[in-house]
Amino acid sequence: MVKNKCIFAYIFKQSSMSSYTPIINSFAVRNSGTDCIHDQFVSIIGMTPEEFKNQGKNLVIHYSFAKGPFGNMLIASTHKGICQTSLARDENTAVENLKKSFPKATFRQVNEALHQNALSIFAKKLPPDPIILHLKGTDFQLEVWKALLKIPMGKLVSYGDIAGQTLHPKAYRAVGTAVGNNPVFFLIPCHRVIQSGGLIGNYFWGTEVKKDIIEWESKINFESSYFKRSAKSSGK
Repeated sequence: MVKNKCIFAYIFKQSSMSSYTPIINSFAVRNSGTDCIHDQFVSIIGMTPEEFKNQGKNLVIHYSFAKGPFGNMLIASTHKGICQTSLARDENTAVENLKKSFPKATFRQVNEALHQNALSIFAKKLPPDPIILHLKGTDFQLEVWKALLKIPMGKLVSYGDIAGQTLHPKAYRAVGTAVGNNPVFFLIPCHRVIQSGGLIGNYFWGTEVKKDIIEWESKINFESSYFKRSAKSSGK
């Protein structure tokens, strides 16, 4: 199981266009702190074994498009929660990729309220309601994705740090594969994982996008009254 508290994190500064250097020793982030935005407001429920194996049969998936700070996005959901988000550089291709993930599901283009709730995080505000992710994945993948939610916003960790938060602390490569298979762009913050030597590492959407996200998050003011009020209201 994933440990309960926010994982140890490093603060990094960018020392070149492709690497980050730790400037502060690792420290424990308070479990109730406003840094742990994803851990407080995003949670994961796994699809049932039947849903996982039958390729989405009997699922109705609603999807919509929205403009975000990193480009056009596709966001999709089942009746239980968000099942996929992605950059939609070409909308037709994005929809086709979504359908490949759930070949037997029924798809409808519908702008759901829960889509807008999730997208509100790109306004540098916490969502009005908790974000539920309804994901298809193995037990190990779900474990890794839950560990990613515990990386404080604006901080970076290594693949080894993530492995250490699972039942498989030496499975660095398997963890890297699970991180790379993350189906939910940004909301599961795999962009906060870099190589232990400080190199930014690979990213499905490209290293330039990863750098842009890291820089964007570094400018968020977690000490604002909005974040403090919202974190307090979450009851965590």
